[in-house]
Amino acid sequence: MTVRLKPIKEQVIVITGASSGIGLVTARMAAKRGARVMLTARNHDALKQLADEIVANESNGGMAAFLAADVADEAALRRVADEAVSRFGRIDTWVNGAGVSVYGRLTDVSLEDQRRVFETNFWGVVIGSRIAIPHLRTGGALINIGSVLSDRAVPLQGVYCAAKHAVKGFTDSLRMELEHDDLPIAVTLIKPYSIDTPYPEHAKNYLPTEPTLPFPVYAPEVVAETILHCAEHPTRDVYAGGGAKIMAAMGGLAPRLTDRLMESLIDMQLTDRPEDDRTNNSLYGPTTGLKERGGRAAYVAESSLYTQVSLHPLLTGAALAATGLTLASWLFRRTSAAKYEPTGHHWYEADRVKH
Repeated sequence: MTVRLKPIKEQVIVITGASSGIGLVTARMAAKRGARVMLTARNHDALKQLADEIVANESNGGMAAFLAADVADEAALRRVADEAVSRFGRIDTWVNGAGVSVYGRLTDVSLEDQRRVFETNFWGVVIGSRIAIPHLRTGGALINIGSVLSDRAVPLQGVYCAAKHAVKGFTDSLRMELEHDDLPIAVTLIKPYSIDTPYPEHAKNYLPTEPTLPFPVYAPEVVAETILHCAEHPTRDVYAGGGAKIMAAMGGLAPRLTDRLMESLIDMQLTDRPEDDRTNNSLYGPTTGLKERGGRAAYVAESSLYTQVSLHPLLTGAALAATGLTLASWLFRRTSAAKYEPTGHHWYEADRVKH
C-alpha cells in the first residue's frame, strides 16, 4: 500500500522527549513550519515554557499543547495521545525521541540503573508505538530515534547500546507486520552519530571523570531536519551524520578490527574534568530543560552532506550529473581551444607540434 504523508504545515505531531536536545529542536522547527505539536517529557515547567513560546510565535501557523509524562508509564502516555486528539483532532506523526543513558563499565553499572535505561529507551518506544498505531491507521508516520550504536556497540555505554539494538529489532519487525497488513504507516528508524545535546551531562556517570562525545559531533538540527523530512516522505531508516554510516560500515566489513578501534573510545569518552554533581542526571527524574546543545564539543558540524545525499538521492544525483556535464563541457572547450594556438599570423595544430 502506498503511504502518503501530509506536508509538515498540515500535520499534528507528537514528540516525546521534547524538553531538551533533539526533541526540543524538532518541536521548535516543526512549529516554525506550521505544525501543531503535542509536547511531552517529564519536565512540566519546561514544557509549559516551550508551549508558551510556540504559541507566542504562532504567526508561522504553529500551535502547541503539552502534557508531562514518563514514556515508561503507559497510562500517562495514553493521556498524551488523548490530549493531542482532544486539542487538534488527530495525530499524523508520532516521534519516539525520549532517552536516558549511563556511562560506565557493564560490571559496574547497577542492574537497577540498567533496567531503567531499558524502561525509557526500549519500553518507552514500544509503548509509544503501540499507542500511536491506532491513530495512524488511516495514514501517518511513526519515527523512532535509535542510534548508530544499534549497529556498532561501543564500550562504556553498553546498556545504552543494548537498548538501541532492541529498538532496531522492534522497529524492523513492526515495520514488516504493518506492511503485511497493508496499513499506510511509514515506520522510520533514525540512527544518529554523536550529537551536540546535553546527553553526556544528563547521563548517570560511573566514570572517574566527566564523559564527552567522540568526534565527529553533529548539530541537533541535523537530526531534527531528518525527522521532519521523514514525517513528509516515507523512509525506512537514515543515518544522521556521515560518521554514523562509516562506523556502521566498518563494523560490518571488519568487525574484529572495528572492535579494536572502538576500544580506543574508552579514553576518547573521558575528559580530565571531574564530575561536578553526580546526582544531577536524568535517569530517574527530569533535569533542567530547554537546553538544545551541550556546548562542550571542540567542533560541531552544523550539517551532514552524507545525510542530505541519502535523503535526496534523485536531487543529489541530478545535481552531480549537472555538475559533471558542466565540467565535461568546460574541459571540452578548453581542449578544443588548446588544439589551435596562434603563432604570428599563422595557426598550427598544437597536438602535432613536436620538440
